[in-house]
Amino acid sequence: MNKEQILSMVTTILVNEFEIDEAQITPATNIYEELDIDSIDVVDLVVRLRAETGRSIEPDNFKQVRTIEDLLVVLDKVINN
Repeated sequence: MNKEQILSMVTTILVNEFEIDEAQITPATNIYEELDIDSIDVVDLVVRLRAETGRSIEPDNFKQVRTIEDLLVVLDKVINN
C-alpha cells in the first residue's frame, strides 16, 4: 500500500467515523488542533486502522504523531514492513 492509498484510507475513516470535512485533511493538517481529535478519538482511530489494515498497530506508535503526514509515516512503516 503506497502513501496515497494510506492517505485515502485515513481520509475515509476521518470523514465517515469522525464527521470531518474532507477539505480539512491534508498532510500538513494538525490532527489535534485542526481536526479537534482527542486522545480517546485516537484510540478509536487506531482500532479502525487495525480493522482496515489487518495489522497490529500499537497506540505507542502514535505518541509522536501530530500531523496527517506523521500518521502516514507511521502507517507506512506498520503496513509495509
